[in-house]
Amino acid sequence: MTGKPFASSADLAAKEETFEVLADGVYALTAEGDPNVGAIEGEDFLVAFEARATPVAAREWLARLREHTDKPVRYLVLSHYHAVRVLGASAFGADVIIAHENTRKLIAERGKEDWDSEFGRMPRLFKQPESIPGLTWPTVTFSDRLTIDLGGDRGELELRYCGRGHTAGDIVAWLPGERVLFAGDLVEAQAALYTGDGFHTDWSTSTLDRVKALGAEVLVGGRGAVPRGHEAVAAAIEQTRDFLRVMLDKVGAVHARGGTLKEAFEATHEALAPRYGRWPIFEHCLPFDVQRLWDELDGVDWPRIWTAARDREVWARLQGE
Repeated sequence: MTGKPFASSADLAAKEETFEVLADGVYALTAEGDPNVGAIEGEDFLVAFEARATPVAAREWLARLREHTDKPVRYLVLSHYHAVRVLGASAFGADVIIAHENTRKLIAERGKEDWDSEFGRMPRLFKQPESIPGLTWPTVTFSDRLTIDLGGDRGELELRYCGRGHTAGDIVAWLPGERVLFAGDLVEAQAALYTGDGFHTDWSTSTLDRVKALGAEVLVGGRGAVPRGHEAVAAAIEQTRDFLRVMLDKVGAVHARGGTLKEAFEATHEALAPRYGRWPIFEHCLPFDVQRLWDELDGVDWPRIWTAARDREVWARLQGE
């Protein structure tokens, strides 16, 4: 396999953004495989879901949102700790920043390292990085479920922890009345999975089972298009599960016979590429995905911290000549 440009460092072309109205007062912005964001209107406030990588990038999303509503952002919900999802938080002026308790733990443990790592992997997403004031810290955390009363006749927004998956702290935002689910990176639709901080077995079984059991009719995943309708939502969830199961099968087989990490990567690449290889960030993610699963099979339950140096080391070993 020939060497490839590091991660997404060569992906410098702007992506076409699509603003979507999912239901009355429910919005999403997608961008050809870049991280998705969303917002939900309360009676006199907004709940924003995800924050983008910098305040400048976040303000571009807010400008699109302001074409539809001028309500202030009261709550900012962070699905997990990764830098491209959280470092733009200051742009929202939110009264409350909500995340899972494990997300706070991960920010404390590895937030700065993750910031440096993701900046190196995906520089295009970090528009004017000097605008980032520092790490984003949640002001409210929870363990299982937190409900936001949207006021008036708008019902409730349920924030749920479905189990370990993409990270140890992923949460989803569920609107039961509209049957709209913001799933974060627990589900991707027509975009490859990043599992470098994941828990492959939990994610592919009980966690996705809980996501699917909600019965969403519209789903905003972490990246990719927005599936609409029960069948399309189920297909996105099962595509995510299939990606994980193929990884577990191929990496697991090489690990069990005493093979090498490079062999595991090549077997997994060969198995996944025909279906997923042309999807956004596939080549970027797979080396880090396989390394993390290999660690799990070695008995490393809690993900090792990715640093800029470790990123390059793993990339050279697996995607190099």
